[in-house]
Amino acid sequence: MRTLKTLGVATIAMTALAAAAHAEILVGLAGPMTGPEAQFGEQFKQGADKAAADINAKGGVLGQQIKIVVGDDACDPKQARSVAEELSSKKVAAVVGHFCSGSSIPASEVYQENGIPQISPGSTNPTYTERGMNNVFRVCGRDDQQGPTAANYIAKKFPGKKVAIIQDKSAYGKGLADEFKKALNAAGVQEVFYEAITAGEKDYSALVTKLKAAGADFVFLGGYKTEGGLIVRQMRDQGLKTTLVGGDALLVEEFWAITGAAGEGTLVTFSPDPRLLPQNAALVKYYRDKKYEPETYTLYSFGALQAWAMAAEKAGSIDGKKVIAQLKADKFDTVIGNIGFDAKGDVVGPNYVMYVWKNGKYVYAD
Repeated sequence: MRTLKTLGVATIAMTALAAAAHAEILVGLAGPMTGPEAQFGEQFKQGADKAAADINAKGGVLGQQIKIVVGDDACDPKQARSVAEELSSKKVAAVVGHFCSGSSIPASEVYQENGIPQISPGSTNPTYTERGMNNVFRVCGRDDQQGPTAANYIAKKFPGKKVAIIQDKSAYGKGLADEFKKALNAAGVQEVFYEAITAGEKDYSALVTKLKAAGADFVFLGGYKTEGGLIVRQMRDQGLKTTLVGGDALLVEEFWAITGAAGEGTLVTFSPDPRLLPQNAALVKYYRDKKYEPETYTLYSFGALQAWAMAAEKAGSIDGKKVIAQLKADKFDTVIGNIGFDAKGDVVGPNYVMYVWKNGKYVYAD
């Protein structure tokens, strides 16, 4: 009997050791894996998957392997809340996401209720971090930084030019356009008109006619690449040379795929390009060798997971409260640079710069 009992204890111990050796930490990855903005969801996934693989290869987090659990919100607020509830039910330790501000804002309420830190690689609407919630973070900037960058660039570089403003009624688009308008007006420039467009439309000829009648030299779009691309094409088709100006959502290869040469000269704001950092040369080569261009938010997703992993290691725990406190207390050396977070959860790091589309690529503007 004693031998059987000893064997039983040994078996239990071995099972426990095996379980510990293969223990996993679930981390949610949420964004538009389907729908019009699925390209950004793919960027999130490419970044987080590679970050997890690299972290796991070095021993994981606190000796445990990271497992990414994907949630598709299709940039729909209601679906985003459902995704948040599902990820919370799976007891994820953190969430990298969401992308659209209109998704991140309602989802964050669910994560807060469950004590889960949420780090968005791409939600720029100020409201996201302005509600007194302690669990929300972002590694990108805010529209009240992005909008003024564009407005001040236009006002200083092109004095006396006429500017129109349009937005797609989304949390991201309207928020960005409003911040652009505020800064433009503060710089002494009054827009020739400000109006909303309907996302998903194919025919923007009425808008083009209005831009032509107003003599607009620039049109600022608070919105996404599909609408921006169509508007540029239709302006050129009608012989209108108005320059499109927009935010980070226009900084994807799919924008140029829509516009072709018509997109030449389009001005776009975004944070400094982490692909150009010398320390990221091998990482960028990894992606390009597999025929994937790590543009826009790919490395921001990578950096978001890195920051969480470093905070958990420093905290000695994956407990939400402890990691949240650590995220706000430390700086993290990530692929997007050395970053930290302020009391609201906004990133402390590089600000926005202006890019221009040239020959199918976006480069820093003069």
